[in-house]
Amino acid sequence: MAIVFTYGSLMCDDIMAAVSGQALASESASLYDFARYAVRNEAYPAIVPEASATVRGRVYYDVNDLGLARLDLFEGDWYSRVALKVEVQGAPVEAQTYVFRDECRQQLADWLWDFEYFLEHGKHTFIAEYLGYQRLG
Repeated sequence: MAIVFTYGSLMCDDIMAAVSGQALASESASLYDFARYAVRNEAYPAIVPEASATVRGRVYYDVNDLGLARLDLFEGDWYSRVALKVEVQGAPVEAQTYVFRDECRQQLADWLWDFEYFLEHGKHTFIAEYLGYQRLG
């Protein structure tokens, strides 16, 4: 079982459940020295190392091996799953996190990705059109 830190579309419990195949307990978390940028022409973000930046997200607990395999497939080749320390309720926790690969950085936009904007303007489109998680069936 793993703890997974999410910072984009997977912060939505319904999307995370569809992708991982599990209903999971979660809570707010923070990742330091990383920044969250929009990915060009996509509704989802990516994180990259950046000194003094902070990414607010969610950790999900007890993700099983099948759930991790489904997340790996969902995230695709632009991301690497790595273990990073995140902060949950003031305490450090090691969590599996999907970090954008250096060789893909040209795909990043120049602006930070905003979760509230995604909820208002992008989530419906993401679910209706992206459907990347449906191949996990």
